[in-house]
Amino acid sequence: MKPLLIHHEDLEHYSFGARHPMGPDRVRFTMHLAQYFGVLDSFEIVEPPPASDALLRLIHTPEYIAALHSGKPAPEFGIGTADNPLVPSLPYIASRIVAGTVAAAQAVWSGRVKRAVNIAGGLHHAQSNNLSGFCMFNDAAVAIQWLLNHGARRIAYIDLDAHHGDGVEQMFWNDPRVVTLSVHESGLYLFPGTGHAGDIGGPEALGTAINVALETQVTDIEWLRAVHSIIPAILQRFRPEIIISQHGADPHYADPLTHLRISSDALAIAYRSLAKWADRFAFGRWIALGGGGYQRDSVARIWTQVLAAVAGVEVSPQALLPTNWERLVGCRASKTLGDTDAAHRLAAFDPGHVMTHDADPSMVATSKAVFPYWGLVPFR
Repeated sequence: MKPLLIHHEDLEHYSFGARHPMGPDRVRFTMHLAQYFGVLDSFEIVEPPPASDALLRLIHTPEYIAALHSGKPAPEFGIGTADNPLVPSLPYIASRIVAGTVAAAQAVWSGRVKRAVNIAGGLHHAQSNNLSGFCMFNDAAVAIQWLLNHGARRIAYIDLDAHHGDGVEQMFWNDPRVVTLSVHESGLYLFPGTGHAGDIGGPEALGTAINVALETQVTDIEWLRAVHSIIPAILQRFRPEIIISQHGADPHYADPLTHLRISSDALAIAYRSLAKWADRFAFGRWIALGGGGYQRDSVARIWTQVLAAVAGVEVSPQALLPTNWERLVGCRASKTLGDTDAAHRLAAFDPGHVMTHDADPSMVATSKAVFPYWGLVPFR
């Protein structure tokens, strides 16, 4: 059974303009590179359904949807601001991204496939009535609500973007059926300024919002230890029926908007681990999404690794990129899929053996805040 890749040329055009960080070509370059390495051959590729306001209303307010369709600035809804400039064609594209992520959820939940991916998705900052952080509609939240409406009782949302997954967390803040796990740069230093260790969910769902807020300049081993010490421990106790994961590429050290120092190789290790955790803890049901990431070369390389992890195929980090790659992406670029200086740093890392007796302060803070709700012993 091939995994499902939701894709159409429309989804490549989610952009606020060529000079905006959320510029064009992020998805297009990813698809080009994944095709070059043969990764796309392992997928069944289907187009997303038509855009649907009915789906949007599962999460977003009618007033917000109407304001977007009006094609006019509406600063009270975050439309037409410096961060989120007015792009009249964008609501249609964003709606198709939502439809694509919901289609992925439907396919996995129905049992048609075990895994599905919408690399154009992962717009995790969008609020129910507000455009936020370059995100117009919250496709992950809409898919989660669809699943809840169709019988799901335990959903895990895992967010590996450098920015806190605030929109999804807030939508399900007080819903014990949804666990949100976000590993991100601390809101003390980075938009949206939320996602601290003590943010643990509403009164009916304490312990279901899990936030690992990292210091700036965190590097590969520290980041991997945080991911591997917190996420599987919670998944083992929660036993989700399905996992939705967001894979923003902006933890990478080349990203211009963030301050983490993570290599594409370390990110790829985490994606492979997530594939195993989905099989072990969630009946193999896994939906993967894209997200942030604002340097074209690193985004395409990292999302190619996301696609490879979902497909269950191996692509060597030493694999050479196309000879015209740097000219194609129009920025400084790697010559290989991985980062050439990362291999020696990661050689000793064992994903199955994470030491906790010398835990990073962010791991300690998160474990003290939420582990007791799951019957787990916090780190020291």
